[in-house]
Amino acid sequence: MRAAVLHGREDIRVEEITPVALQPGEVRLRVEAALTCGTDLKVFKRGYHAKMIVPPAVFGHELAGVIVELGSGSGEQGWRVGDRVVAANSAPCDECFHCRAGQENLCEHLLFLNGAYAETIVVPARLVQKNLLRLKPETAFRDAALVEPLACVVQGLEDIHLQPGQQVLVFGAGPIGLMFAALGKHLGCNVTVAGRREVRLRAAERLGAQQVIDIGDGHNLVTKVREATQTRFDAVIEAVGKPEVWEAAVHLVRKGGAVNFFGGCPAGTSIMLDTTLIHYSSLTLLASFHHTPHTIRRALEFIETGVVHSGDFVDGECPLSRLPALFASMGAGNHAVKTLIHVRD
Repeated sequence: MRAAVLHGREDIRVEEITPVALQPGEVRLRVEAALTCGTDLKVFKRGYHAKMIVPPAVFGHELAGVIVELGSGSGEQGWRVGDRVVAANSAPCDECFHCRAGQENLCEHLLFLNGAYAETIVVPARLVQKNLLRLKPETAFRDAALVEPLACVVQGLEDIHLQPGQQVLVFGAGPIGLMFAALGKHLGCNVTVAGRREVRLRAAERLGAQQVIDIGDGHNLVTKVREATQTRFDAVIEAVGKPEVWEAAVHLVRKGGAVNFFGGCPAGTSIMLDTTLIHYSSLTLLASFHHTPHTIRRALEFIETGVVHSGDFVDGECPLSRLPALFASMGAGNHAVKTLIHVRD
């Protein structure tokens, strides 16, 4: 079968590979929808991810598809050839300290799944048991493929405990920031999105943002947001992943408010915080990472009830043969929100 294989830094090759035999409890999916992701772009630039993928390895992790083969024992779990499914990109162990504490997103032995950019993919037994979900007949594969990033956003929203009527500022108008805007609006919050690029800010408006702010060159963020909104926000969500935006977020939340440092910054970076401000304003500062089996299922609920759908996020399509060129263009500044990859072009 054909698959996109990551060989190292900025080195993806579309190759013919031999499908591996199934082990007990595994299933093989025919990939019907695979989506690009900002995390995949980071991995492409770095050439690896210490926890998620070590090259050479088949690449990609946002997918939905159809079961085409069952390993021994998987049929006993109720799975059948022909089932339409979505697979998360990881599954926890349920045995370590964090799993027992209800923090499966921090599992010490998370099992990751890669290989979405291929004609078929093998889903490991643990993931089949914990994070393979059956789709409704009417659910489009390209919608279902949004489950993994949306589950991370659900995790972030549950961590920060948003309430209806709250004033919420989202920094970032990429896929994650737009998902925060959509779910924040659905939860009854008044959402402001601060970001760049006209097309993405207009998308934020369509998704329900009450106000959008073009931050331009990214300098003087606090001043720009204050002048545009005259608002102290109940909650601020940083979905950019830059230290200077983390620092700005703390200055834009009201006394007693909360900041979620959701965007991961480059390794080795640090920030400076005003301890007086944090202490006397009684601020809650937190960070959210990854997802859990619970938030994976909540994300699918939001998709299958029409709260989130791919039409608001997928703004491009690309054949598998052109995937290396697509990632090269993304690394050079292609600002597509998400691209649907046709794995059988």
